Amino acid sequence: MDELNGKLIACQILITGLIARVANEQRDPLRFLTDFRDEIKAVVGGVNIAGMDNSDRVRAVAQKTVDELFSLMKPPSSD
Repeated sequence: MDELNGKLIACQILITGLIARVANEQRDPLRFLTDFRDEIKAVVGGVNIAGMDNSDRVRAVAQKTVDELFSLMKPPSSD
């Protein structure tokens, strides 16, 4: 289980870095991140979760993970 958690954390870091890289190349990075976050949350809210007795709990954890990923990103520095 620890190996799986480590791999998931590595994927989250990779995805966060990729999103931040793309955002930095945008004209308005903060707006891009906000729009992207909203799109990802909409996808998580609408995805079909089959084979689970309590898909609401899975969806809530996924939404929390999205929030955590985007909270790691900071606005661009003022330099």
